[in-house]
Amino acid sequence: MRLRNIKGAREAMISSPYTVNEPAANKGKWAEFFGNSNPIRLEIGTGKGQFITALAEQNPAINYIGIEKYSSVLLRALQKQEVLQLPNLIFIRMEAEEIEDIFAQGEIDRIYLNFSDPWPKDRHAHRRLTSGKFFSRYDKILKKDGVVEFKTDNVDLFAFSLEEIPAAGWTLDKVTHDLHNDAAMNEGNIMTEYEERFSAQGNAICKLIASR
Repeated sequence: MRLRNIKGAREAMISSPYTVNEPAANKGKWAEFFGNSNPIRLEIGTGKGQFITALAEQNPAINYIGIEKYSSVLLRALQKQEVLQLPNLIFIRMEAEEIEDIFAQGEIDRIYLNFSDPWPKDRHAHRRLTSGKFFSRYDKILKKDGVVEFKTDNVDLFAFSLEEIPAAGWTLDKVTHDLHNDAAMNEGNIMTEYEERFSAQGNAICKLIASR
């Protein structure tokens, strides 16, 4: 994981105008931060930023926030944004567990989870971003009609998610085990770096959309 140890990555992230270093100060005030009343969408685990950057570029009337815990990975996303300078995209270096401290009730209208860490050991199930524990957090920050979109190539994690999400009181609106061969769900799909890599290896991509 060399990207986690790039020299100067943390300093570059802190000094970037496209990162928010004290995000808790904006809880309940993100519309004010962006200077408009446009919807705010959140990607948890932004990685190198290909997905969220493309979304922000295509949808200027929507605000996007990407969160990522590794400075050296986030640095790659910042480098893309420094070229594009999109006014509707910012990044936060933080742990996903802290989202309730950063966003107020109903402040987010959509959450994207892309190729999240599967945490394969049973004792770590609560750390999976599709666990009931995390969906209780999403419930607090999402608008009433908000949705969660999840993509993965990990069939075990997807199977876990298909059981865990309904058990948490959510509805599975759409499900596919082969996104790229599902014309309806693949329409407008933006691939992440991982998605490109896994697809090239012949792995099917699974996706679900959940709401309350």
